[in-house]
Amino acid sequence: MNGVAIYIEGGGDSRTGKDRLRQAMSAFLLSLRAAANRKRLHWRVVACGGRDGARDAFLAAIKTSPETFNVLLVDSEAPVSQPPRAHLKQRDGWTLRAVGDESIHLMIQVMETWIIADPDAMARYYDKHFLKGALPPARDRESLEKDRIYKALKHATAKTRKGEYHKIDHAADLLEEIDPVKVRRRCPSCERLFATLTQRIDAA
Repeated sequence: MNGVAIYIEGGGDSRTGKDRLRQAMSAFLLSLRAAANRKRLHWRVVACGGRDGARDAFLAAIKTSPETFNVLLVDSEAPVSQPPRAHLKQRDGWTLRAVGDESIHLMIQVMETWIIADPDAMARYYDKHFLKGALPPARDRESLEKDRIYKALKHATAKTRKGEYHKIDHAADLLEEIDPVKVRRRCPSCERLFATLTQRIDAA
């Protein structure tokens, strides 16, 4: 293995939006990037816009850069009751043949699940009039349906100076603010990503 490349869903259709999300996810994964640098492994995060774009870029990388540990990271978009590969096959019709299970990762059910796992960071970001109590309770965050998460975010941020939560305008900023340790503790999907990458980097 000569490096790590993570292909993520999100960033919208513009290059600016994708670049911003790429930078933010790299910041959120900073401890992993630092570990890769210590091993002199290259590190790359690619924001691909839609989930199909992330899948296609990931599958292309599997073929063209087999020496790299390539990772797919997308929203589950729905409750998850089976391994990521099986979930994506059932929900999206993706077969992902010849791809190791450890390369397939889900943000359950959406990236915002990870963001609301650190309400204190959100309160600092939105500042006055942020309603932290409007967010769902900390337990069982990954069981929350995405519509409930978005409604809670809208309510919690409606009267803030930054305005209602907006995925393109706010998500990247928040990724740079939230504490990965808290998110890992409260979101098993995040813990799985960190644990998998740590193991692969340490073994390189």
